[in-house]
This record gives sequence, C-alpha cells and structure tokens, in this order.
Amino acid sequence: MLRQILLLFALILSMTYQAPTQDRSYGRSVVMTERGIVATSHYLASQAGAQVLAQGGSAMDAAIAANAVLGVTEPMMNGIGGDLFLIYWDAKAGKLYGLNASGWAPRKLTIEFLAQHGITAMPHEGIHSVTVPGAVDGWSQAHKRFGRLPWKDLFTPAIYYAEHGYAVPEIVQYYWSDEEAKLQKTEEARRVFLPGGKVPELGSRFTNPDIARSLHLLAEKGRDAFYKGEIAQAIVRTSAAFGGTMELQDLADFSAEWVEPISINYRGWTIYELPPNVQGMAALEMLNIMSNFQPDKEGPKGTVELHKKIEAMKLAYADLYRYNADPRFGKVPVTGLLDKAYGAQRAAKINPDKADCNPGAGHPATSDTTYLAAVDKDGNIASLIQSNYSGFGSGMVVNGMGFALQNRGALFSLDASHPNALQPRKRPFHTIIPAFMERGDVHIGFGIMGGANQPLAHAQFVSNLVDYGMNIQGALEAPRFTVTGGQVSCDIVIESRVTPDVLQALRQKGHNLIVRAEYTAMMGRGQAVVHNSKTGMNSAASDPRADGTAEPEPAQFGK
Repeated sequence: MLRQILLLFALILSMTYQAPTQDRSYGRSVVMTERGIVATSHYLASQAGAQVLAQGGSAMDAAIAANAVLGVTEPMMNGIGGDLFLIYWDAKAGKLYGLNASGWAPRKLTIEFLAQHGITAMPHEGIHSVTVPGAVDGWSQAHKRFGRLPWKDLFTPAIYYAEHGYAVPEIVQYYWSDEEAKLQKTEEARRVFLPGGKVPELGSRFTNPDIARSLHLLAEKGRDAFYKGEIAQAIVRTSAAFGGTMELQDLADFSAEWVEPISINYRGWTIYELPPNVQGMAALEMLNIMSNFQPDKEGPKGTVELHKKIEAMKLAYADLYRYNADPRFGKVPVTGLLDKAYGAQRAAKINPDKADCNPGAGHPATSDTTYLAAVDKDGNIASLIQSNYSGFGSGMVVNGMGFALQNRGALFSLDASHPNALQPRKRPFHTIIPAFMERGDVHIGFGIMGGANQPLAHAQFVSNLVDYGMNIQGALEAPRFTVTGGQVSCDIVIESRVTPDVLQALRQKGHNLIVRAEYTAMMGRGQAVVHNSKTGMNSAASDPRADGTAEPEPAQFGK
C-alpha cells in the first residue's frame, strides 16, 4: 500500500512539473520545417503556394500563386482588380526590396470633374472610386526579378479552383454576406457573385468561369493582357457604361515602382515598412513613441501597457492623416516623423491617467485586404499584401472577366489644399502595408490586414515579440485593440479576452471601449514567417481570425 501511495505521489509531482510547458495562452502551434512555408488567410491558397515551392519555385513564385488563388477564394478581399505591395528578402544577397504596385487616378478623374457631377465628397463605391489596379503589374515585376518557375505555371491552381469550384468557408461567407447590398446594385455583380440571386451558403461550392478566363489570358499573354489587351478593353468598356473616366492610356502607361523600405530600431530589432503613399510610417512612429516607456510588469494585457499603446496609436495616426500622400506630388516628412527625438516629444504628450480623444498632429522636421507570407528553403521571404480596399471594392464587376474593380480612390481628399488631394495620375493614401523585421540571424516577414487597423496591429505584434518574448503564433493570437472607422478618437474596439478589471480601469481613464468577441475579425487577419539564417530552419504562423493555415512545403518522397 505504501509503495502504491509513493508511486501515486510521484505521478502527481510529475504531472505538476509538466504543467507549465503544457499550458499556453495561444491556440495553434508554430509550423516549423527546413523546407519552405506559405501562410495565408485561406487554406487552399496556402496549399497552392506550398505545392509551388515543392516544384522548385521561389518564395516569390509561391506568393504569386497563393495570391492568385486568394483572388478566387476571397473575391471580396482581393484580386486582379486591386493593388499590391511587397517587401522581399533576398537571402543570398542579404538585401531587402520594396515594391509599390498601387495604381493612380485616371487622367480625367479630377476634383473639377466630380464637382460638375454634383459630387462634393469622394465616393466610397461606384465607378468614380476606381483607380488603376496595380496588382498584376506588381506580380509581373516581382516575378521577373525573383521568380524561378515559368509565369504561366503560377496560375494553374487559381484557374482550377475558379473552374471546378471550392467550398465557401466561414469568415469568407461572413464577409460575402456583409456586401450583398453592394452586389445587388449592378447586373454583372449579381450574375457573378450572387448565384441564384443570393450570397453562396456556408460550405456550398462556388465557381467563377469568368475569372478563370481572365487568369488564362494572364497566364498565356502576361501582364499586357491586363494593361493593353483584352482585359484592359473590358475594364474601359465597363467604366464607360457607368460614366467613368478610365481610358486605355491610363492602364497602358501604368508601372509599379521599386522603392526603398523605411525603418527604425526598436530595442535592438530593425523594423521595416514601405514609404508613403502607404501608412507604414505610422506603425514605425507608434513604436518610436512606445520605445520611450519600458514594458509593463503587468504584461501586454495590463492597464498601463494598453493605455500607453492606445495613446501612442492616436498620436501616430494624427500625424499620418495630416501628412501621408503620394510623394511624387509633394514632400512627406518621413525622416522627421521617424526621428527618435520627435518620438520622445510625442511620447511626452501621453498622460498616464487620462485618455486624449483628439491629440492633433505634431510638427516634425521636414526633409479589406489579404496578407500572405512565404519563405522558401533558401531563406528568401515574400511579405505581400493585396487588396480591393472595401469588400468587392467599388462594386463594379468587369463585364465578362469575373472580378471587381477596387475603390482605392475613396481615400483621396477633395480639399485641393490637402497633401492627399485628388489629382490625375496620383496615387491615393493607401492603408495596406507589408512588414519585415530582423535581428542578427532572425528574419521575419509579417503583416496584419484590416484598413486603418494595420499600423497599430503591426506595432502590437512587434511589441508582443520584442517586449514580451512571445513566439510568432502567440504574438498573432494575443488580444488586440483597434480604431473605429479609422478615426482618431477615444472610441476603441477591444477583444473580450482582456479581463473585466482592466477594461474598467481603461474606461476610468476616459477610453470608450467597444468590446467584441474573443477573436473578432475586426482586429485584422495576420500571417508571419521566420527564417533563421544560422540554423536554416523556417517557421510560420497563421491568425485564427481567418480561414487560413501555414502550410509547409511537402516532401518529395523517393527523390
């Protein structure tokens, strides 16, 4: 009996000892492999990218293939009618590249033109919100520089799912339902995206033979099919039918632009974003402000830490909305905004006991979206984001081609004195941002989609990793807060995993909190990949707020 009691006691001690390693605050495990990995917001896209890696493709090949599938399986989020931004890590060269593939306003779309039609505020849908889609040229330029497989082979998975169909998953079906009223407004949108006159049901099979045709044209004829050929002509005809201004020359003249990423140092890590016209500088400014405070002992879900981050976000966003614009049309004070001294100056405005609902912009010195990440076995990383902006963009579906045109023009200002004022061939303020961070041998491509949510989500992800030692999966899953409607105010959306006592303490400081579900999609849907150049190991994480996965490159058995 004594022996049995001692054995039972030893077993209990053993179980107690193991508990800390078994308990964790995040749900999914990090995916690890010496091969490549692709992480996207839809499992079919992740699988397609992983299969391309197995065929000898680079991270760029895998990213393009996965992105093309996402345009089919998440048509409200992204597609060939949208824009694209890329950060690419070339492991062999040890160099980081940035690509801005955001389109410009048509030559005849002006403030004066809209005024003549009685439009005094930039439309958020319809034909006058449409700018030139830049995604396809972005794919083309990135493939020419970093691709290994033939261009036409990258579209095979997307064409297959467009022709044979796929089961509509949970989050996609939710977003689809949310845009039904927009899709009902035009005959072509109803025909393509409301089969039988309604949103596809959860788990039903959806096919899109029209987008399959467009993808076949791209595969066989390259980017010129979109900007000069059959697809371009269909875009212009669709625009003209609704009184739009898009002309063939607007498409033919467009080219994506290679740009130099901007960066800051945050507690020993170098954090990279893309320069304006995107909002990446807000993520970096927010981190600069946060660097003036030490991580709080209560952790990332404590009152002190959340208050600090919310206030830092509002200061950075006030500057973003004041200064961000297309740098080809005016000077954006990026250097001043990212200066450490300016960050300290902005940090000094934070009152630890009270929320500031309208902080206003500072004075620096002058000088709906899909994100995916891919890493190949050689350590090259593609951090890519692509979007229509709103769900199904403008709501304008190109006749016979199966895709919606973006509504990025909605982010222009009609105030002629504003840096972001609408002008012909100008790129609007852009919300979508890919990101990258590194320290020593560790290189991380990451992104979290969701309109105005993105800079503050990036900063929270970086803080979770750097300040609190989380791994990439834990950092993605951790509770987050976000803004409402992109406005700088005390109205903050926050997930219910933050404890009631912290929520109450934040309210007492003046924050108006809107508490949502544990994993609300309002916080954006993120992905991350990591390459360790010392060990050669890759790892990846995928946000549970989406329908996606991180898929490792399958082994070729017997080879």
